[in-house]
Amino acid sequence: MKKYLVIGNPIGHSLSPKLHNYWIKKNNIEAVYDKQELKNHDLKDLIIKIRNKEINGINVTVPFKNEIISYLDKLSHEADLTKSVNTVYLEDDKVIGHNTDIEGFELAIKNINYDISEKQIFIVGAGGVVSSIILALKKMKASKILLSNRTKNKAENLKKIFRDLEIIDWGKLPDFDVVINATSIGLDKNDELNIDFSKIKNGRLFYDVIYNPKQTNFIKNAKKLGNKTENGKKMFIYQAAAAFKIWHGIKPEIDDKINDLLDE
Repeated sequence: MKKYLVIGNPIGHSLSPKLHNYWIKKNNIEAVYDKQELKNHDLKDLIIKIRNKEINGINVTVPFKNEIISYLDKLSHEADLTKSVNTVYLEDDKVIGHNTDIEGFELAIKNINYDISEKQIFIVGAGGVVSSIILALKKMKASKILLSNRTKNKAENLKKIFRDLEIIDWGKLPDFDVVINATSIGLDKNDELNIDFSKIKNGRLFYDVIYNPKQTNFIKNAKKLGNKTENGKKMFIYQAAAAFKIWHGIKPEIDDKINDLLDE
């Protein structure tokens, strides 16, 4: 039986096993998908297991999307552009790192019929998924992308990849059409981003990459201020579907049952 994993730290919140095992069962595939909390020093042994075909594929989440790259043989074009990997597999005896987050975010925005073109986007956070979001926003022709992160050098590292990225000091609030919470602040229900959005005109789109819990305080506060909101569930589903197709050669069906499954 083939074995697949999602790795991260923390990983308890991840619904990847629930989603992938649903598709695995539906498509009669002899496989199992699990989740595993790791530390940085565990990555080397994990890649050896993929090379030895003990594990057939992994999804990568916070905080390993960048860290895992040094252990891989080859990056896809998307992973190389973003320096971010969320899907790993073996092909021709080489361990390949790919990025399905770009596709996932772009499809999620299109799914809510929101037109990014000529919009000003403010991203909070500079973690592993942010480069994928920036690339997707550029593909969708955003007019300007601004970014703020508590640790400024992480933001500056992203500017080395995307030279037209504008870095905003932490705590300052620029004008924007869309704000994206790309931090892990919100995984705990008591988490607060501690940025005051009350002075921004309402009707903006507040997007949170977090999908579990469904409503972070970032989302709740945005709704109270009269803004549109969207969590990361659709992005999560679309990026997972792309990884599933890479591993199994089958494009999984995204139906209403999946929404119910993830909301249980």
